[in-house]
Amino acid sequence: MIGSDNARVTARLMALSVGMLAFALFVMPPLYDAFCEVTGLNGKTGARYEAVPAGVNRERLVTVQFVTSNNKGMPWHFRPGVVSVKVHPGEAMDAVFLADNPTGKTMVGQAIPSVVPFNAAQYFHKTECFCFNQQTLAAGESAELPLRFIVDPDLPASVNTITLSYTLFDVTERASINREFENKNEPEREG
Repeated sequence: MIGSDNARVTARLMALSVGMLAFALFVMPPLYDAFCEVTGLNGKTGARYEAVPAGVNRERLVTVQFVTSNNKGMPWHFRPGVVSVKVHPGEAMDAVFLADNPTGKTMVGQAIPSVVPFNAAQYFHKTECFCFNQQTLAAGESAELPLRFIVDPDLPASVNTITLSYTLFDVTERASINREFENKNEPEREG
């Protein structure tokens, strides 16, 4: 009797653990992204920005710093091509980030951006960014990851430096599960 009670408790705890893991991996990231987009918390920048003609403020220079980090368990080497640039508000600027996969297997990475100071996030517009898509690198492969951005001319005068930081996550397992799901739901083609 006691052994069966222990087995039931163990089974319930295991089911709870698996449920918590699934919630953390698949439910929380989209909820977190939606929350940050609505509230503007965590300095999250918006999605792709469509540039509109605007004047470039040649009388002002803003320093944009680039910082990278890897989430725990992400073995890639990930770094900015340059540590900082000076940009005139309204001017389109290009930057490159570098990623190397030193492992012996193909992996998928996803970079999540953040801008500091937080009140500058709404004035930092990415028109092209590697962070819009997952990045797949084969074993030993390297890549240059492009970023094109514009600092809005309406950036408050008190902000002279913006720090754009990216955290790189290993999403290989999630990408594999998503591909399997998409393949299962594709209609079969007759040949």
